[in-house]
Amino acid sequence: MNGSTRVLVVEDELPLAQLVVKYLEREHYLVEHVADGGQAVKTARRFGPDVVVLDLGLPGTDGIEVCRELRGFSDCYVIMLTARDDEVDKLVGLSVGADDYLTKPFSTRELLARVRVLLRRPRSSAADPVGVVIGGLRVDRACREVHVDGAAVELTPTEFDLLATLAENPRLVLSRRQLIDAVWGPAWVGDERMVDVHVRNLRRKLGDDAAAPRFVRTVRGAGYRIGSGA
Repeated sequence: MNGSTRVLVVEDELPLAQLVVKYLEREHYLVEHVADGGQAVKTARRFGPDVVVLDLGLPGTDGIEVCRELRGFSDCYVIMLTARDDEVDKLVGLSVGADDYLTKPFSTRELLARVRVLLRRPRSSAADPVGVVIGGLRVDRACREVHVDGAAVELTPTEFDLLATLAENPRLVLSRRQLIDAVWGPAWVGDERMVDVHVRNLRRKLGDDAAAPRFVRTVRGAGYRIGSGA
């Protein structure tokens, strides 16, 4: 239920922050707002948000560092807000663990839609109790755990969902758009190359060599598929 869902808004532009908080509360989310990065991390530890709406250009500790610190203790979803349509801003935000991004100015309707899409992803499932095993890789949707050669691997929710989607479709090549539809939903609009950033993060955490990947393989001009694990 929305009433038990916690959203932390980290935004130093007070009129925008007030508007975002207002619309989130109308959806019956539990909302807290802070205006600087240092306070954001402290509040996240106390508040335990399910979603963080995080401005990139914060005074003091910026959004990149806040996101990096969040990923040290939380698997909450992070929507990064960027002040301009700058590819570098987006890619850097995604590279430190953000799940999605919006470029200012944005509509509150679009932000609410992005929040809903993220929250619709199941955190656990009774299905497939055994999980998927591919060589040295094990992906368990039931408890959202990943192991490589017996060692646990910590992934963000988005990284997990991308890997699970690939693992559950062996031998299929999935395009960026198909992966976006499966993970973010068919209504998502934006730069499809953000999939590439998440895949790079995923490979790094899996210890996968991009030149000779065991787990996530690139099919040039087509997309990605799961490897053999060998």
